Amino acid sequence: MRFRLASTFIVAAAAAFASQAATAAPVKNIVLVHGAFVGGSGWRPVYDILTHDGYNVTLVQEPLTSFAEDVAATQRILAMQNGPTILVGHSYGGAIITEAGNDSHVAGLVYIAAHALDNGETEAINGKKFPNAAHPFAKTPDGFLYINPVNFPSDFAADLPLKQAEFEAKAQMLTSASVFTANIPDPAWKVKPSWYMVAKADKIINPDLERMYAKRAHSHTVEIAGASHSVYESHPKEVAALIEQAALGAK
Repeated sequence: MRFRLASTFIVAAAAAFASQAATAAPVKNIVLVHGAFVGGSGWRPVYDILTHDGYNVTLVQEPLTSFAEDVAATQRILAMQNGPTILVGHSYGGAIITEAGNDSHVAGLVYIAAHALDNGETEAINGKKFPNAAHPFAKTPDGFLYINPVNFPSDFAADLPLKQAEFEAKAQMLTSASVFTANIPDPAWKVKPSWYMVAKADKIINPDLERMYAKRAHSHTVEIAGASHSVYESHPKEVAALIEQAALGAK
């Protein structure tokens, strides 16, 4: 009888330990969402670090044609994940993850110099409350915005090598002006844990607006001195470290 009781206790203890170990395991799936005017290739340095560290990383290539289509593109990738996922957004990508982050796969959100909107807010409205330091965007006759290539290096990518910034200026993905007026009724940051990176020299999004977003969402926050809006490219080690912190913290 004693042997049976001991065996039962050992089995129960082992099961409890296994359950705790599973609970303590970090999230292994990472989905990266780019912002306006750029594609997903800018995430490559962060991708390389995360995959080297054993994470399963997938990039969203949203079309930037409408907010609904960009969210749908993100949801499509989330549906392909095989478990809990950390959803990461840069710039306008923050608005996308704020909506798409309600997906059941998402265990945590990471905002990299990104918009974390509340219901009733838009990027355009918040940009007026917290003006940025960049030149005004240019606009095509059919309603798509872009950054004048002459201004792109200083406004978007001041801490990148000039040749790289000039290439990205000419490789821009034109972005529908409509995405900057999208409203998000149920922001995911209200119910999901979040992490935030403030780019202290950002000219596209006012760093004080970034701080407001982070504080309001009770995000775990880091600030990167001298970082431009392209912080995800210029400081990939710090960005990857924050994402890995989220993967550990959102378990």
